[in-house]
Amino acid sequence: MEICADELKKVLNTVVNKHKDLKTHGFTLESCRSMIALMDTDGSGKLNLQEFHHLWNKIKAWQKIFKHYDTDQSGTINSYEMRNAVNDAGFHLNNQLYDIITMRYADKHMNIDFDSFICCFVRLEGMFRAFHAFDKDGDGIIKLNVLEAVCRSTCRWHSAPPCARALHHLHAVPPWARNQTSTGFYLACCGVN
Repeated sequence: MEICADELKKVLNTVVNKHKDLKTHGFTLESCRSMIALMDTDGSGKLNLQEFHHLWNKIKAWQKIFKHYDTDQSGTINSYEMRNAVNDAGFHLNNQLYDIITMRYADKHMNIDFDSFICCFVRLEGMFRAFHAFDKDGDGIIKLNVLEAVCRSTCRWHSAPPCARALHHLHAVPPWARNQTSTGFYLACCGVN
């Protein structure tokens, strides 16, 4: 059983709507496509249960960081708090990149809501993974030709290792989930139902 971007959007928006402490307009379809591109290790364009579980754990960890910096409990964090949150998540950036993040993800009051926060972290995670995949010698420098750069900016940022593809084919849907819709199945996995 796998979940597509539309179904992922329904699942995530059902979950975040139950959290009244998070200010959100809900995840967009494009955000969910980005999440799938990040976690889809078998190249199916969908998330299996294992991939969804990995995404869900990341979202929960990032939610803890968000709540830690939302000290006024407004459901948003400001651009200064975002810098600290990005560092706490393990992404170490320069001032120019922090400014770009603020311009891209903050509203007119320089606040970042939860879905924008998660979308930013998904993009950062994807970019760091891509970079490390190309940085074979670990020196912090990569060289891409034009076609590689275009491909990496428009396609998935990583390829599935053979072991992940093999695990996907061996994955069996538990008997209790076989007659459920995939959206209901993944909501049950989130503890929402």
